[in-house]
Amino acid sequence: MIRLEHIYKRFETRGRPVHTALSDVNLGIERGAIYGIIGRSGAGKSTLIRLLNLLERPSSGKVYFNDEDISAFRGAQLRQLRHRIGMVFQHFNLLSSRTVLDNVCLPLRLLGVSKQDREARALELLEIVGLTEHTHKYPAQLSGGQKQRVGIARALANNPELLLCDEATSALDPETTQAILALLKDINQRLGITIVLITHSMDVIRSVCDRVAVLDQGHLVEEGEVIDVFLHPQHQTTQSLLQESSGVDAQAWKRLVKDSGVQVLRLSYRGESTSQPIISHLSRELGVQVSILQGTVGQLKDTAYGQLVVSIDGDAAQQAQVTQFLAANHVTYEVLEA
Repeated sequence: MIRLEHIYKRFETRGRPVHTALSDVNLGIERGAIYGIIGRSGAGKSTLIRLLNLLERPSSGKVYFNDEDISAFRGAQLRQLRHRIGMVFQHFNLLSSRTVLDNVCLPLRLLGVSKQDREARALELLEIVGLTEHTHKYPAQLSGGQKQRVGIARALANNPELLLCDEATSALDPETTQAILALLKDINQRLGITIVLITHSMDVIRSVCDRVAVLDQGHLVEEGEVIDVFLHPQHQTTQSLLQESSGVDAQAWKRLVKDSGVQVLRLSYRGESTSQPIISHLSRELGVQVSILQGTVGQLKDTAYGQLVVSIDGDAAQQAQVTQFLAANHVTYEVLEA
């Protein structure tokens, strides 16, 4: 559905480049997916998402929407494109002098839709986001989570193909964040809308995303299915973001190897194997001592996953048996070397 090819974005002053926000970014987003873009402040996340609806234009490279190069769209073409793309903002951007119903109706009013039709559509959307009882309230009378639900309903008014979420949960408390993420997941499944969200939180990525792109100083440093990136992070930035989220320190693994004097493995589980007593069976069947050094268990969207760092106290033959046992039980492992 979306494809970015060799995207560069440079900001200039008096014709001279002063900052390169994005550098040679290439990625693809499939229709119907929930796609996450993560990175620290200044990584280029907001610039990237604004390229998708041409609020920013690439300095070079191409942006494709449904296999059509939209990079040079202007005028009527650009307006038609933006009718197909909704956007949810971090700070809601609601009109304080308008009711909830009026805020949701606004995009349709600008398109010239009749009052009867736009109010019918707005009421339908307010039911989806769970705000039917707040139709005639004003933004000042709403909680932060309720305001964001209004923002989501407004973004859906034109029945878009693509929904862009620019740090849509970063101004919310953890409980409200999870409620909004559950709503986005429901909208994705119910309406089939492709969602692209940017965030600085791996917990957000873990909760709803199918794939994730990791940005660091304008560079795309890692991209893939969320479960693969979580279980096998390759780039230091990804490892650091995961460490902050899970408490499992990827950089400490080498220190653990050095200090232990025994074989140390990183084990990765997914799906049904997460709930199986693999370590207990391994120790009992092979007669080796297994110590858990670090670990985490969680949920990635609809898939359970787990990761353990363990030490194996045994001779070379026993250690070989351990790796054979793990492979037979569909547990991915990595021998950590000092």
